[in-house]
Amino acid sequence: MHLAPVTTEPTAADLAVIKVEWPLIAAELDLLDAEITLLYAEDRGGPTEFDWRRKRRAEARVTRAAADLPTRGAAVPRRAA
Repeated sequence: MHLAPVTTEPTAADLAVIKVEWPLIAAELDLLDAEITLLYAEDRGGPTEFDWRRKRRAEARVTRAAADLPTRGAAVPRRAA
């Protein structure tokens, strides 16, 4: 399957949606980073309590950001199963 090149820029509406959803996007990126750190922790002798705490806090931020989306005027994004 070949991907078609993108020839159009995002519309103002697209950018507005991204701006509203950005706190969730940033929280999910932080969670991903914490999970990657845990995966590579074996190279350092295993995950530390700080590594696990960082992951739990990132998960909490994702939950808060997702819960806050409807109040910011955005539809809650659907996740693939």
